[in-house]
Amino acid sequence: MRRPTCQLTVDGRPVRWLGANFWSASGGPLMWRRYDPALVADELRVLREHGMTMTRSFCYWPDFMLEPDRIDDTMTGRFADFLDRHADAGMTTVPTFIVGHMSGENWDPPWRGGRDLYRDVWLVARQAWFAGEMVRRFTEHPAVAGWLVSNEMPIYGDPAPREAVTAWAQLIRDAVRAAGGRQPFSLGDGAWGIEITGTDNGFSVRDIAGLVDFLGPHVYRMEDDQVRQHYAAAWTCELAGTFGRPVVLEEFGVSSDFASDENAAHYYRQVLHNSLLAGACGWIGWNNTDYDGLAHQDPYRHHAFEMHFGLTDATGTPKPALAEFRRFAEVLDTVDIEHCHRADVSTVLVVPSYLDTRYPFTETEDRTYVHTTLRQAYVSARLADLPVALSRESDGLAEDGSLYLVPSTKQLLSPTWLRLAQLAEAGATVYVSYSPGTHRVQRGPWYADLNGMFGVRHRLRYGLVDPVTDDEVTFTFTQPFGTLAEGAELRFTAAGTRVYLPVDPVDAEVVAVDGHGRPAVLVRRTGTGAVILCTYPLEHMASVTPAVNPEAGQVLYGALAAFANVDRPATVDDSRVAADVLCHDDGRRFLWLVSQSDAELTVKPNLAAGLSLDEPAVTLEPFGVGVYELTQD
Repeated sequence: MRRPTCQLTVDGRPVRWLGANFWSASGGPLMWRRYDPALVADELRVLREHGMTMTRSFCYWPDFMLEPDRIDDTMTGRFADFLDRHADAGMTTVPTFIVGHMSGENWDPPWRGGRDLYRDVWLVARQAWFAGEMVRRFTEHPAVAGWLVSNEMPIYGDPAPREAVTAWAQLIRDAVRAAGGRQPFSLGDGAWGIEITGTDNGFSVRDIAGLVDFLGPHVYRMEDDQVRQHYAAAWTCELAGTFGRPVVLEEFGVSSDFASDENAAHYYRQVLHNSLLAGACGWIGWNNTDYDGLAHQDPYRHHAFEMHFGLTDATGTPKPALAEFRRFAEVLDTVDIEHCHRADVSTVLVVPSYLDTRYPFTETEDRTYVHTTLRQAYVSARLADLPVALSRESDGLAEDGSLYLVPSTKQLLSPTWLRLAQLAEAGATVYVSYSPGTHRVQRGPWYADLNGMFGVRHRLRYGLVDPVTDDEVTFTFTQPFGTLAEGAELRFTAAGTRVYLPVDPVDAEVVAVDGHGRPAVLVRRTGTGAVILCTYPLEHMASVTPAVNPEAGQVLYGALAAFANVDRPATVDDSRVAADVLCHDDGRRFLWLVSQSDAELTVKPNLAAGLSLDEPAVTLEPFGVGVYELTQD
């Protein structure tokens, strides 16, 4: 099946957005009051020299809209010069209209008077008028690449009912289009809606996708595991990509106060490449420069770390992270990225509808649990060189998978469980790992036919779980399974909800037992396929374990791929290195190797029949990325 790789286009032609969110060092959010054209030109020059093609820019609302019906001509004159400076540098920018939130503080124009940003008809009309007027003034300027409504509106305007937010977005979108804005349009909301996070803030990504030309995640997660940290943005891009719109990683970055220059460079490298492989088609780092000269100005006065998110320091000197953008740009040029797409896959990662739907008498924790557990499963799949296509239960299961992963899942809809059983009967392999959830409200597996689907007889007791008393769980394989030989052992850290599912096999084979001799992995053959039950919530346990990756889950996923005869174009025996392939429209294929090791590694890729690599082995720097053109026999 084809994984989403939607390309951002302008006038029917693909465009590449690689750039930085931009506030000049002269003033940060107050740059328009202290506008320095020469400084702006110099700041843009440095970005352009490092492969950047664009910026995201901001109309600081209190300065641009002095009264409900008056825009400051001095500010717009400076913005016009700002656009000219972009054109001179061979760059473009995406202006952002309603900038009332920035870097740890909210600012209102004095005339707002506490009115509701989404539901007050007069205030919504004022926002739409402002957006329309800015578009009328600047839409014909060649440096305008697109339009954004806001900067992280869920923070500025607070959560609100979904209907109100969607109506607000539609009215401003219509004002932009009516004013002649033909460029790509989006909201700048961060893509933090329930469909991505499991938390409902009113900004439904599903609804928004019907109004915008691209979705723009803002990702600043702080993890307790290095590998999950490196894949956090990629995972968000994968989820956003399920709605059929191009995905631009609109904000991501690190403060030098939180990461050394070396580790910041590693982080940027990982985010750029992993999100590319997750379907992103644009990248806008946060942000262009440091603000050491603004220590007495809000928000930097009270959020000191916000001064040091720059890709250059306060003198304009590039940091190592900016060099990663240049290296990334060179890779994009080499592979002609605008004409590449992700390789087809046959592995489906099922996204339960309990992530994005409020079902009656269910708990909020059910949604956030899905997000956390699936993120770890995604990481395990990547390190197993098992690229996956996400299939949202809310949209109906993909029908053409060879392997379906249903990791540590408490809840699916009854028809979905029955459909998975039918897919197995028709030849697919369906893997499910048990979970009763993490709270005590209707604790237990919400399966339509636990015994029948898995060929077992469960021995659960009402209201109770069967605890895991060992700190480490060992699986011993009693027969060959995929890539695992008889006698192979896998060890997992027990954490979080430490439970197992007690079962007796009926018409299922036990292929692995735990350290107490109890069934751990069972296979029920059905029709031309199979249903595989893991009696432990392995992905959940890993998801709450610090510094766990790489871990044995990746080995199990590799064995599942082999059992299901999944076609993987490239694999690496070392689970610290993830392999994936992008395909060019002209038939060329490019191999990506992404290392999660803090030491230099030399690895030998295993390639599918008909593919070869000129080098028998490749060496990757710490947390390095290697990109190679494959030869096709």
